[in-house]
Amino acid sequence: MHAYNRIPSSGHTTPSPPQSPLRSPRYRHGSGGGGRSKSGRFTPSSYAPGRSLAHRLAWFLLSALLRRQGIFLFAPLIYISGMLLYMGTVSLDVGPVIDHKPAPGSVYRSPQIYEKLRLEMDADNSSADALSTVWKNSYRSGEWRQCIKKSFEGLHHSCMDKENVQEHEKVCLNIMVTVVLRQLCCVFFMIGLPESNGYIYVEANGGLNQQRTSICNAVAVAGFLNATLLIPNFHYHSIWRDPSKFEDIYDEDYFISTLENVVRVVDKIPGYLMERYDNNMTNVQNFRVKAWAPVQYYRDVVLPKLLEERVIRISPFANRLSFDVPPAVQRLRCLANYEALRFSNPILTMGETLVARMKERSASHGGKYVSIHLRFEEDMVAFSCCVFDGGEQEAKDMKEARERGWKGKFTKPGRTIRPGAIRLNGKCPLTPLEVGLMLRGMGFDKNTHIYLASGKIYNSEKYMAPLLEMFPNLLTKDMLALDEELDPFKNYSSRMAAIDYTVCLHSEVFVTTQGGNFPHFLMGHRRFLYGGHSKTIRPDKRKLALLFDNPKIGWKSFKRHMMNMRSHSDSKGFELKRPSDSVYSYPCPDCMCRVNRTEDSRSSSVT
Repeated sequence: MHAYNRIPSSGHTTPSPPQSPLRSPRYRHGSGGGGRSKSGRFTPSSYAPGRSLAHRLAWFLLSALLRRQGIFLFAPLIYISGMLLYMGTVSLDVGPVIDHKPAPGSVYRSPQIYEKLRLEMDADNSSADALSTVWKNSYRSGEWRQCIKKSFEGLHHSCMDKENVQEHEKVCLNIMVTVVLRQLCCVFFMIGLPESNGYIYVEANGGLNQQRTSICNAVAVAGFLNATLLIPNFHYHSIWRDPSKFEDIYDEDYFISTLENVVRVVDKIPGYLMERYDNNMTNVQNFRVKAWAPVQYYRDVVLPKLLEERVIRISPFANRLSFDVPPAVQRLRCLANYEALRFSNPILTMGETLVARMKERSASHGGKYVSIHLRFEEDMVAFSCCVFDGGEQEAKDMKEARERGWKGKFTKPGRTIRPGAIRLNGKCPLTPLEVGLMLRGMGFDKNTHIYLASGKIYNSEKYMAPLLEMFPNLLTKDMLALDEELDPFKNYSSRMAAIDYTVCLHSEVFVTTQGGNFPHFLMGHRRFLYGGHSKTIRPDKRKLALLFDNPKIGWKSFKRHMMNMRSHSDSKGFELKRPSDSVYSYPCPDCMCRVNRTEDSRSSSVT
């Protein structure tokens, strides 16, 4: 057997390998085909005259590959090169440039749609005013009622009841989570709060409602750790530029007294503790807490440090507590947000005054009005990176605003901004014109009274004109109040936002246009006030982007889409909180109690 033959010989010699297969007939013709040599192969010299150098180079490379039969080896390279040529990254200028049309919904064409629909819209008197029909669903599953204070009072009485020991222990175990607080639960309700484990000082950053998140989370953490909370400090923000302190925005005495039987709150730390830090809070070691930290982290990591140092500082504190926490901790959040946090008297008085004036102006509609949170300020437009119809001046303004507010964040190497994709994804702030078209399509007629909550609108003279045409009864706080009434608040963005919050809270309909903390807190607060229902319109901005970029759409079709969107907002008004949801947007079931159907029927029969 041959040394290299692994199969035993049968007496015959090893056959020689078969001949290579003949080339495909298409390559075996002699010189009959143009561009082929006598051997049937392509040669770069055999092309028709007039071919460019790029074409000759390509054919030369192709013929070489075919001769070597290496086409499959180089196929990936050829594919990538072709894709680069097609996408325009590499250009050989050998063919026409294909100008691709932008995807539907990726370009701002709302002004053209407004001009197309305007006459039909103004002539449409077919439907009743939306204010009388907007919340027509019956919700037979029942409504919800406020029960935060009652739940704490019930726990107090249960712990005071010495006769029912088993129930007493059950309630005590349910209200507190840590081992230390379980042992002290009943002492808590019988003789007041137990001795504090130390002082917690937090620094709240952001605007009005991001600071509100910090305050409520701080109350929850302090209660959970049996700590004393120092009144939170507010960071001065480069965007908001508001130096207001806690007592300037909220009623500090009311905040402390509302929480006094649950969480101890003070406005200063005892001198004997501050002496070790030279009476300077910045000398207190800052405790860095990861975002969305679970309560177990505070128990296992923060509590030992608190017991050791007696004073800890946490900065920044926004979003430093998970939404998925035990019910007892959620109730502390609810108590802080919906009961303890009341605006300071000047803000509350101004807000209630404007609510009364809005109801007076809208007396023909039963005192009902619509409030809109419009996010079309210069910084919001700049941050969104969306493109509207302002041309070169808009591009210049937005570039300057981004550099002022975010210092190169949007010009980092490798960062790509695609305004069309942002619009298609529903991330662009709605313009005043788009909000007006949407509301008219939803059935709100020209006589509807609207309260507009907003900062300074970008290029307001241009962008506000169509909204005022569609809703001449549109008012702002500057239009409702005298100059001298607003003067104490004008240089403080958070105080102005608090006034807007109050007026929006008591409107029949609230319209959110861009998300953020302001509408999320309002949506939850309105659910808390209106039996678990938000009475809030949340538009589908992805769908709106397509509709506002459809030149063929007519008024009837547009109106049908808008009515469906309005109905969807109504049906989603009742929503229960899921583990990852914010309790500030979804107060049911943690902050409210369900009213069953029998109670509903009894109360209705009595009335």
